[in-house]
Amino acid sequence: MPWERSDSVRAAADGSDLPPGLLRPAEARLEEAVSLTRSIGLSVIWTGVLPLRGRRPATLLGAGQVENVANAVRLNRVAVAVVDSQLSPVQQRNLEKAWGCKVIDRTGLILEIFGARARTREGALQVELAHLEYQRTRLVRSWTHLERQRGGFGFLGGPGESQIEIDRRLIGDRIAKLRRELEEVRRTRGLHRGARRRVPYPVVALVGYTNAGKSTLFNALTGASVLAKDQLFATLDPTMRALKLPSGRTVILSDTVGFISDLPHELVAAFRATLEEVAEADIILHVRDVAHPDSAAQRADVLGVLDGMVKDGALDPAWQDRVIEVLNKSDLLAEEARVALEAKPGTVLVSALTGAGLGALKAAIDACLSAGLGVHRITLGPAEGAALAWLYAHGEVVDRRDAAEAIHLAVRLSDEDRARFENRRAQAAKEAGGLVSKA
Repeated sequence: MPWERSDSVRAAADGSDLPPGLLRPAEARLEEAVSLTRSIGLSVIWTGVLPLRGRRPATLLGAGQVENVANAVRLNRVAVAVVDSQLSPVQQRNLEKAWGCKVIDRTGLILEIFGARARTREGALQVELAHLEYQRTRLVRSWTHLERQRGGFGFLGGPGESQIEIDRRLIGDRIAKLRRELEEVRRTRGLHRGARRRVPYPVVALVGYTNAGKSTLFNALTGASVLAKDQLFATLDPTMRALKLPSGRTVILSDTVGFISDLPHELVAAFRATLEEVAEADIILHVRDVAHPDSAAQRADVLGVLDGMVKDGALDPAWQDRVIEVLNKSDLLAEEARVALEAKPGTVLVSALTGAGLGALKAAIDACLSAGLGVHRITLGPAEGAALAWLYAHGEVVDRRDAAEAIHLAVRLSDEDRARFENRRAQAAKEAGGLVSKA
């Protein structure tokens, strides 16, 4: 929407969704709210941190706080106030009356961002569905004079439908249609994932808090040109590219939507649907902005969403066994802090911007894929060039000896890839035999 001015008000939450010791500072939450607001083109001209002793049913804030913000709104001629908390329809309506401007809460703000950034058909459908489900509870804001009636045809007797009832019914019909369309799109995506499993390159998924640098890392590793901006939710739709590892093995790298704390309820299903690639991934790269002062709390938010996917049955309980923690933006750290983190086990320190540590990250992916794989001895004939190329693309050749009559290999492969290789080799031999007999 073409809002010219905005106001961001931070209502401090109790932080009960965070583990003990990871309560987010109010200033960090305010900074995130300001970034969210600016990411859709609004100008932030006044901010405030308002501590809550208790949530007021009518206005969320206390009477004195409401009046103080009203004065700031009038003084700065604010057009839109953004409250970084969830507001009920009644609270939203009362604050708009008290402040004399449009009021949106955290849910409305994130919905606005998702709507502006979604590019794929599925992303657009998910955002529209979430927006309608959110808006359906707030129709009272559009029609305060509920006595307004539309005349009926007299078939049932009594008064006709009120305008709000008509709007609610139309929204309900649209929601039902969107859910049917989404189910069809997801079924198609499931077929696509099945096709990828038949061309079995391992999948490596990037996950992490929004603005942690996932898209920049994705571009640095693959040479792609995915949108990478210093703003929240720059990426909403999954993107995939091939990546060649030092071992010669090829993997598919997947960039996904960024996580965020206090994700609105209306967007939870849509958000998790965009993370379906994570559930299918062989390796998960958890990208963290290690230079961010709120890095530990952001990590907790990401792990919380993934644990929620386990509870929903969308992710297997052993997902943490295939996670590599990537500590990004190391170029912003002091030398002493960087040295300390380099010694931390289970992590890789990188800078997607400068390229530092990318070689070590590729090696870590290689090592993770190789863990638990058996080494198979394979002998190929000089004419089996296609089979040789397949082994280099899908496995790790740890030893090779070339002789005049054969090529002797030691290849690290999964049992599935070994069986697939033998099937391909048998099929190639059968086809070659058929050509000889015809000749």
